Amino acid sequence: MSTNLLPPKAKIIPHTIEKHNHIREDNYYWLNDRENPEVIDYLNKENDFYKQCTAHTKDFQENLFKEMKARIKEDDSSVPYFYNGYYYITRFEKGKDYPIHSRKKGSLDATEKIIFDCNEMAKGFTYFNLNGISISEDNKWVSFGTDTVSRRQYTIQIKNLETNEILPLKIENTTGGATWANDNETIFYTRKDEITLRSDRIFKHKLGTKPEDDLLVYFEKDDTFNVSIYKSKSKKYLIISSESTLTSEYQIVLASTPDAKFKIFQKRTRELEYSFSHYGDSFYVLTNKDDATNFKLMKTQEDKTSMENWVDLIAHRKDVLLEGIDIFKDYLVISERSSGLNKIRIMPWDGSDEYYLPFEIDTYTAETTTNIDFDTQTLRYSYQSLATPSSIIDFDMKTKQKIILKEQEVLGGKFDKNNYTEKRIFATATDGTKIPISMVYKNGIKLFGKNPFLLYAYGSYGLNIDPYFSTTRLSLLDRGFIFAIAHVRGGEDLGRNWYEDGKLLKKKNTFTDFIDCSKFVISEKYTSPEHLYAEGGSAGGLLMGAIVNMAPELYNGIIAQVPFVDVVTTMLDDTIPLTTGEYDEWGNPNVKKYYDYMLSYSPYDNVKQTDYPNMYISTGLHDSQVQYWEPAKWVAKLRVYKTNSKKLFLDTNMDAGHGGASGRFEALKEVAKEHSFLLDLENIKK
Repeated sequence: MSTNLLPPKAKIIPHTIEKHNHIREDNYYWLNDRENPEVIDYLNKENDFYKQCTAHTKDFQENLFKEMKARIKEDDSSVPYFYNGYYYITRFEKGKDYPIHSRKKGSLDATEKIIFDCNEMAKGFTYFNLNGISISEDNKWVSFGTDTVSRRQYTIQIKNLETNEILPLKIENTTGGATWANDNETIFYTRKDEITLRSDRIFKHKLGTKPEDDLLVYFEKDDTFNVSIYKSKSKKYLIISSESTLTSEYQIVLASTPDAKFKIFQKRTRELEYSFSHYGDSFYVLTNKDDATNFKLMKTQEDKTSMENWVDLIAHRKDVLLEGIDIFKDYLVISERSSGLNKIRIMPWDGSDEYYLPFEIDTYTAETTTNIDFDTQTLRYSYQSLATPSSIIDFDMKTKQKIILKEQEVLGGKFDKNNYTEKRIFATATDGTKIPISMVYKNGIKLFGKNPFLLYAYGSYGLNIDPYFSTTRLSLLDRGFIFAIAHVRGGEDLGRNWYEDGKLLKKKNTFTDFIDCSKFVISEKYTSPEHLYAEGGSAGGLLMGAIVNMAPELYNGIIAQVPFVDVVTTMLDDTIPLTTGEYDEWGNPNVKKYYDYMLSYSPYDNVKQTDYPNMYISTGLHDSQVQYWEPAKWVAKLRVYKTNSKKLFLDTNMDAGHGGASGRFEALKEVAKEHSFLLDLENIKK
């Protein structure tokens, strides 16, 4: 890297933000205007600076990209699933970036009918995403949503599968998904607020009518809730879901009478969470009712849905989190989590012996997948571990025989899962809590304290980062890196309390857990501060921002993807997408105790004069989840305050949003940038 290159310097325009008689000065508030040419100019200058400083790794980046791409089977296809008379398949063709969605009638030997070729649909767009494919019950119509900006605002269209004609209808600003009533001419869909992008309205559309004539079925007034609509697996009910972080409410109507009025299943009660499945003449309700922190399963009759009629079916357990259920004609399948591990429990309805699927190691992920068919004794689930490629498995719940339908192929002929060691270890947090760490590395690595080590975590919203396989990660493992996931509080890895202990006024546990995990792997001689790296994205990017303020000396490098770092300013602005719905996660800063607590850890507000680690920070100009200006402001401030000459890069994708590039292989180029950043710091050149 040339020492003569000077980083961009963002203009300082003082801006005062006052709340609770407290004044904050934000010198870079002006960056929050993507229509301002000076803002675009600054982002472009940061991009140019990044490119110039990493020009010496450009060939290496290209080689890494080719290496990662070469492991992926280009002409790949999904395991077909059967629904309503057809097998549905998603496949990729060699040299093409986007999927092809198709189906075959009655048999896998039948002629393939292409529903969507996204390669054709994506032509002319720098970003393209198709979602929400929904087929009518008579198999004639398909609704779908497309986004060409990466702001998660989808346009719904409808295609006639008999004629291949796409109707002129375009319904703008939706979530992309639509749900067909059983009359095959009515769809229900969700619209977003134009400013906040909150999903707040359910509309009903009849084929042959204009979108402006669509009927508003439901408007969610509470701006902390989002709404959606779907159909029960039994196909009997259309269901409107209203969800906030802590509270849920549902409305139902018979799918055969879409013009009837929806009725409340159980009215919302603060901090009552529930969801349900329909089977026979009953509903099966997953809920935290009666202080069931880890949830329990209850049952109620179809015509008596209010909670005073619910009766326990599977009681609450303090050490087992009930995550979900799959209902079949003859079996109830329960997804649980205990000791931080996935468990799949099979319960026959006839009362015969129940059992758990056996799993032999403790660095795996197993979860039920596409189980649309109701009248079957076959359960489909996926399995993977840090060293084991993902498999799709069909399990016969009666005979207990399993068939591996597909294992993810790792091309190139060099991969053997037996060449890697995977383990789970436990760090002790400051308050004595044991924090699990899942780890993988190549066999034969000596633990002498100098191994390059990448520690990843997320730690928010009760979202679990279970041990998962990655072909791109092999590029680090095969060059001597150890990779690990810290299962910090704020996720739900060890039950609901694990989440509760990492949110609101306990949010700092997430950060100190990660720091304690970092200290532990150093003390156990897996690595040292000169070779330890940390990575996180979105709310995990907030974690990265917090740890570099709290313990910058522990890390040689940080990767922060689309990081949520300007916590207080964002949470005070209720025009920004997601803000009001986040109050139950972070707290409402309009209340002083939450304001003060957020302010004490908000990365942007706590930038200080110190030696920060090397940092690679990425964002997307059109990000609707974490606005681009958060990392932009953060980098601008870090440039002024950091007291060393270590690397600091801001890399903005000027065409993409929260999820990054849309093409199947374009995303690998972003991973190659991150890998080359780490490998360059380790002086690994090839």
